[in-house]
Amino acid sequence: MMVIRDPVHGDIALTAAEVEVLDSPAVQRLRGIKQTGTAYLVFPGCVHTRFDHSLGTLFAARRILAGLRARGFAVGEDEAQAVALAALLHDVTHIPFGHTLEDERHLLPRHDAGPRLDWLLAGELGKTLRRLGYLEPVAEILRRKGAQGAPGAPGGAVPAWMAQVVASTIDADLLDYLKRDSYFAGLAHNYDERVYSYFTVERGELALDLTRDGMDRPDARSEVLQLLRTRYFLTERVYFHHTKVCSGAMVAKAVELAWERGLTEEDLLRLGDATLLRLLQDFPPGRPDPRIARLAAGVERRRLLKRGYVISAARVSREERRSLVARYHLDPRARREAEEELARALGIGFEDVILYCPGLSMMKEAAALVRTARGLVRLNDPAADPPSELRVLEEQYEGLWRLYVFVPPEHVERCRAAAAALFGYPSER
Repeated sequence: MMVIRDPVHGDIALTAAEVEVLDSPAVQRLRGIKQTGTAYLVFPGCVHTRFDHSLGTLFAARRILAGLRARGFAVGEDEAQAVALAALLHDVTHIPFGHTLEDERHLLPRHDAGPRLDWLLAGELGKTLRRLGYLEPVAEILRRKGAQGAPGAPGGAVPAWMAQVVASTIDADLLDYLKRDSYFAGLAHNYDERVYSYFTVERGELALDLTRDGMDRPDARSEVLQLLRTRYFLTERVYFHHTKVCSGAMVAKAVELAWERGLTEEDLLRLGDATLLRLLQDFPPGRPDPRIARLAAGVERRRLLKRGYVISAARVSREERRSLVARYHLDPRARREAEEELARALGIGFEDVILYCPGLSMMKEAAALVRTARGLVRLNDPAADPPSELRVLEEQYEGLWRLYVFVPPEHVERCRAAAAALFGYPSER
């Protein structure tokens, strides 16, 4: 057994099987990928990694399993070990700046979709898991990651609740990164660890029991709402900070240009943040593209583009946002055409104009499955009469949506007019 001292959770004890998996190259690579991307340019302490987070998610998964056992739910040792290993590996398919490349720029499928897991399981990692006897259950948990849904969701040999411990709505992933990201950003937000005692299994799915003796527990509901408040606070302050958004978008634009010059998804799966930025500054090797090099060097040296145009949910209706998202978030070709049009209007290079249009903001954690005095419901189900504070939080979260155009500082003023003419809305900044 190995014990690792974690700054967030304290001592984390690992079984022999977990140590073997932890020492695999696929997991060790995660030491080079920062958990919050370029947030360190705003919050200097945000240099924690997906490796750290993976250990913390394992710890949180164990706490959830302990809570289930304390309620009398039978969790076998092999089941517990499979869940713990899957928690340790839940981010193993991440690439550098993955959320920006996948969720924001749509250059690649999400890390938990596509062929990456198959590539990794076909190599040394898969051989290790097979030798330990956990390849099949761990692979199934990872493939079903985030599968919590209505009864009747696709099943398999592994029960749904096991996958949901690792990733669903309120899960081990969330319970680690809320603490970890708050801690390293230097923000005084936390939650009461009593929440681990609320987990239960209902109809084969992971749920939170907000009752006692058949009556609703206001304290339990308040603690779940505190999780959602922390999630909102981190999103507002850290994940959606405009400097983080801009620097991440610059990396994504550099990768998009490098993609056209031969960079591949398999290349990215072998890299960390620093090695990617270095590669981009000399890509293609020996004949570097100055556009790619300038964007990557700008992030590395914090010489960033500036906000030339901003519109937000405060001025753009939900239906209008849907239309903008369909055009400029889901359709990379339309986004590129808009960037090229703005570049022509400003007389600058295509690489110096970045249109950032995120998807619609939704707080998926608000859909957590909960046991109330009315029965088993989703926390935000209108039929369950959700608390008014939850509705306010969901509206606030939705209101975080922003569309930006980033340009060099000397072109900010002209960009406002050009982008307003293109999109049909005056800039809010």
